[in-house]
Amino acid sequence: MRFIQDKGSGCGLCVKGCSKAKNKLNNYDWLYDIKAAQTATDFVEVQFKNTRKGYFLNKDRLPLKKGDVVAVESSPGHDIGTITLTGKLVLLQMKKNRFRFDEDPKKVYRIAKPADLEKYEEAKNREHATMIRSRQIATELGLNMKIGDVEFQGDGNKAIFYYIADERVDFRQLIKVLAETFHVRIEMKQIGARQEAGRIGGIGPCGRELCCSAWMSSFISVATDAARLQELSMNPQKLAGQCAKLKCCLNYEVDTYMERRKQLPSRKIELITADHTYYHFKTDIFKKEITYSTDKNNPVNLVTISSQRVFDIIQINKKGEKPLSLLSDTDVKEKKRESKDILDGSVSRFDGVKKKNKKSKKKAPPLPANDKPKNR
Repeated sequence: MRFIQDKGSGCGLCVKGCSKAKNKLNNYDWLYDIKAAQTATDFVEVQFKNTRKGYFLNKDRLPLKKGDVVAVESSPGHDIGTITLTGKLVLLQMKKNRFRFDEDPKKVYRIAKPADLEKYEEAKNREHATMIRSRQIATELGLNMKIGDVEFQGDGNKAIFYYIADERVDFRQLIKVLAETFHVRIEMKQIGARQEAGRIGGIGPCGRELCCSAWMSSFISVATDAARLQELSMNPQKLAGQCAKLKCCLNYEVDTYMERRKQLPSRKIELITADHTYYHFKTDIFKKEITYSTDKNNPVNLVTISSQRVFDIIQINKKGEKPLSLLSDTDVKEKKRESKDILDGSVSRFDGVKKKNKKSKKKAPPLPANDKPKNR
């Protein structure tokens, strides 16, 4: 594989199938080196600001490649975007995103000219000031909504206002005021709290970039059952992300926990021995160890055994028999060995040891009579 140094994109070394634009919506074109795949369709994928993408027909068969900035059809006028995908992979993406083939597709006009890019930059520079002013207008009208972002069309004739609202908002008056203030066509688009967090970005409690801003492009609802299944603390402050919704990462390991639970006995089953009736207390899914208590609601006489031992006791109880203990003979021997190791390592093991007497220092031999010091 040949690597080409990319000096302008800031993403270091790139291969031909990668896109120059560094964005979470980029797709690796794994069919880029197959000539038949590259000429399989005249549709191209064009990406605009943030998370907006579209599929356009290259009717004039322009020699387009990934990274080209093009002017495409819009209503009204035209828009400026970047080619992110060409060839057969575009058809697969269109099917995935449920593109309607029965409608007349919008077309690619041309590769963007310097005049198009200049007008596009002017429109982009108006976005932040427009967002601040539109928030003030919404507050003056008493609307319970938050305008999170503004995106101008490439020719500056239309602006998309992305907003968040907990309730339904009647923004007909708002649209009239915005149109009179900014002299553009107004389009309102509601987004969720997770989508807003993805646009703003940030660092999560794990120390990494937020998943919604790094790579997630579609959001699946997260339920509290996902936290219960993983036996997490039901603390709203720990379970909620920066968007004030349940963290998306709660869904990542749910399937693994569900598969592991299928290999374990039901928590509702009670284990009966000769002395006590034991109730489920907690489960370590990955160690396949289950802890039982003699009290249904409190941790009393806790005993931890393997899941295989639990299945054995369930079979014994079904036969109408009661084992003497939850622990098997192997578990009892191992427990005795552990307790013996603990006693051997106890601090009191030195109590019976006699202290050795310190060696007495050897006295220096007496000096001879001739060498005795003389009294002065």
